[in-house]
Amino acid sequence: MSKSKIEIKPLTAERWNDATSLFGERGGYSGCWCMFWRLDRSDFKKLRGEGTKEILHQMTTKKQEPGLLAYVDGKPAGWCSVGPREGYLALENSRILKRVDDEPVWSIVCFFVDKSVRKQGLMYALVRGAVAHAKKRGAKIVEGYPIDMQSDKLAGQKLNSYAGYMGVASAYREAGFVEAGRASETQLIMRHVIK
Repeated sequence: MSKSKIEIKPLTAERWNDATSLFGERGGYSGCWCMFWRLDRSDFKKLRGEGTKEILHQMTTKKQEPGLLAYVDGKPAGWCSVGPREGYLALENSRILKRVDDEPVWSIVCFFVDKSVRKQGLMYALVRGAVAHAKKRGAKIVEGYPIDMQSDKLAGQKLNSYAGYMGVASAYREAGFVEAGRASETQLIMRHVIK
């Protein structure tokens, strides 16, 4: 991908068609439309599909910029959801991904990368873009919750299906994040302090 031009831009109402093109009819991961962490679980189950799509669309029309689109050579090719942690209701209520401390953080909770550009560094570009986006909006700490493919339990294995939707630790490490906690043996809580 080094020869490709990568641009990272906030999802706005003007870029809505790019998001629908990227996510496809099914809405990314089976109708999620990146609402899994934003809604409580019962609402997510009820609304999944057209309902979650409409919520994401409404966020763009209200100028909330719910995440970032990655463009490779002008085509939408990737996505990450980033915003203040308190905007992710299910994350705030998670027993596994509890807050590390009382510091205000921005959270990166989800990635979606088109199959045609996977394994080419786009997740790293999105993580760096998320930090830059959060910094412009006053964030001091950006947090992510990636799977650690280098953990003893996963070492040498390949990432399967949705397992990496919250990111992979190697992309976060490359972007300057450090481990701030563990959700499990294989899932980290990583942070980047903005200077």
